[in-house]
Parts: sequence; C-alpha cells; structure tokens
Amino acid sequence: MIKILILEDDELFLETLEDFLCDEGFTVKCAKDGEEVLDYCFEEKYDLYLLDINVPKISGIELLKRLREANDTTPTIYLTSHKDKEMLTKGFLSGCDDYLKKPVDLDELLLRINSLLKRSGKLKKQINLPNNMVFDVRNRRLIKDEKDLNLTSKVIDLLELFLEQKEAIVTKDMIINRLWSYSEDYSEGSIRVYINNLKKIFGKDSITNLKGIGYKFEL
Repeated sequence: MIKILILEDDELFLETLEDFLCDEGFTVKCAKDGEEVLDYCFEEKYDLYLLDINVPKISGIELLKRLREANDTTPTIYLTSHKDKEMLTKGFLSGCDDYLKKPVDLDELLLRINSLLKRSGKLKKQINLPNNMVFDVRNRRLIKDEKDLNLTSKVIDLLELFLEQKEAIVTKDMIINRLWSYSEDYSEGSIRVYINNLKKIFGKDSITNLKGIGYKFEL
C-alpha cells in the first residue's frame, strides 16, 4: 500500500483529506505539527508527504529543509494558502516537488499525487525482469517462475531503490536513507550483505561497486 503522511493543523480539512485519500486506497498518517512529523519519520518510511506551511512548532518549509538535509527524498506537495511568489520560491528551494493553493480541489490533488508517484515508480503494478522474474510493486514481492522468492523487507527496499534509479548511481547515503529509519543504526556490513543477496539473484555483474561513489544496478 502507498503510505502518505499529511501535516495539517486545520482539523476539519485534515479529516477531509484523510477520508478522501483512504477511500482512494492509500494508507494515511496524520500530524498537526512539524515535530509530530519528525517523530513519525523516525519510526517509518512514507511514499509521499502532503505538508501545510503555517503549522505549529516547526513550519512546513523548515521541516522539509531538515528532512532533505537528512537525505530524505520523499516526494512532497505543499498545500498552502500563500499566494506570494517569495513564499512559493522558498517552498521550492526547501525541496518540495509541487504545491497546491487552498482551497484545494481534491480531484486535482489526486492527479498531482498520482503524477508524483508515477514519476517515482510507485504506481506500476509490476516490473518485468530478466530470467522470468517479476517484481510485484504493490505487494513488494519478487517472483521467479511464478514462485515468491520471500526476500527480507530490507532486501526488497534495496531492490526498489535500484529499480527506481536503474542505470543511475545509487549512493551509500541513498541506501541508508531508504533501508533504515532515522532512529535505527546501520552497518557497512549489512549493506554489503544486502547487495550480495541481490547479486546472487541477478548475477554478480548486475551491481557495480563504484568505490567512494556508490553502486550501479544494470540488467
């Protein structure tokens, strides 16, 4: 399921957004201030953020700056009543991908959400891979000859990242950000283990180690 985190301090609007997106099949988490969002981000990963700007404790703009500085690249849409160019410029400079002005048209919001998710590869139902393998995107399963390979969640996380960045360089920081929440410790050895797990499936030449830079996944 696609997970969306909403930051909105207008309780009625927040409930409206939550009901609408749940009806559309998304899993939704709601927060009413910026600190609450940071707590949630420590606990788990999300596929998309919907952020109001004027909220208590930490503004939407400052919040996204902190997330981007922590290498969190989650697609983000600002929902804002601001109309001046200076504020919108600050929004994009903080790392947002799109914005909608309030009052928000829910059908337009859904189009924007689906567009961002499609761009990041989240909406594809399956990805066909060599050697009669298929990656089931929604259920996060790798299937070979119609049998589930039962990969661990972190190996699946890594595979998703490589598929999204196919033939592009994936840095160590990108891997850490995808596989571990901010409150979790990681180890270099764990990264190597997960890389080797995928090499056993796709072949030793499928992942190239670019020393000091990152990895490249090629099929």
